[in-house]
Amino acid sequence: MKLTILGCYAATPRTLTNPTAQVLEMRNRMYLIDCGEGTQVQLRKHKIKFGKINQVFISHLHGDHVYGLIGLISTFALLGRKNDLTIFGPKGIKELILTQLKLTNSWTSYNIIFRELTSASSELIYEDDKVTVTTIPLKHRVYANGYLFKEKPAERKLNIDAVNDYEIETCYYQNIKSGKDITLEDGRVIDNELLTFDPQAPKSYAFCSDTMYIESIVPIIKDVDVLYHESTFLDSEERYCEPTMHSTARQAAHIALKANAGTLILGHYSTRYDSIELFREEAMTVFKNTELAEDGKEFEFD
Repeated sequence: MKLTILGCYAATPRTLTNPTAQVLEMRNRMYLIDCGEGTQVQLRKHKIKFGKINQVFISHLHGDHVYGLIGLISTFALLGRKNDLTIFGPKGIKELILTQLKLTNSWTSYNIIFRELTSASSELIYEDDKVTVTTIPLKHRVYANGYLFKEKPAERKLNIDAVNDYEIETCYYQNIKSGKDITLEDGRVIDNELLTFDPQAPKSYAFCSDTMYIESIVPIIKDVDVLYHESTFLDSEERYCEPTMHSTARQAAHIALKANAGTLILGHYSTRYDSIELFREEAMTVFKNTELAEDGKEFEFD
């Protein structure tokens, strides 16, 4: 599992920082999560191939999370894209995009499939043969969701030495990797565990931005391997959390602790602070395994 941070700062883009966008790679598939202004430039800068992005997940309709989307969609068309693009996001995302395409007479060369979300409860919104995606209802000034990405269990790994010892033909390899026992010609049944190795444990990733501190998300993300949680403020500015409906670094750490997360990644920093290291220092008083998102930073989890 690999996470590339394209942007992780709150509000407006600056010369050296970008608003929220990131690419999650799971089982050789890429998912774009939020699309703040400048996202397509960041994708190019970090050599992420546009054609590999077929699903986009938008948390909410504030500009620093969605204003880069129309530009990316238009560029896809200019490059002659043919693959369908599916966009998951709050109700209104379809009108927002189609109005811009209509008024600029910039219709795409590919199909855009909109999956508009309205539920206040967690729901499964995407599934393929390798990954599932479930919403995480957040509490913000507008309707907002985080997203929980979970890998499905992988096939078992073939123990080729054992398979050869039992003289098993290659036509049975797929059944073996699928977990089935094998019956030999002499009637012996060979347990699958003797023919395979355990696959790599499936990984999970939870994206939570933007939101107030809200413990109702804890059961949804319980035991998640990696949690990205917004940390707009430090404790010294906690008074701003309620009116803006954002969180502090320490509050994010409490969510990680209660959810038994493996790793916490902080992001969505207010630009009022001189150093983002202050966010990690504050969070680590509650949750030790804390990392900082930074524009262009890559995280890999084996």
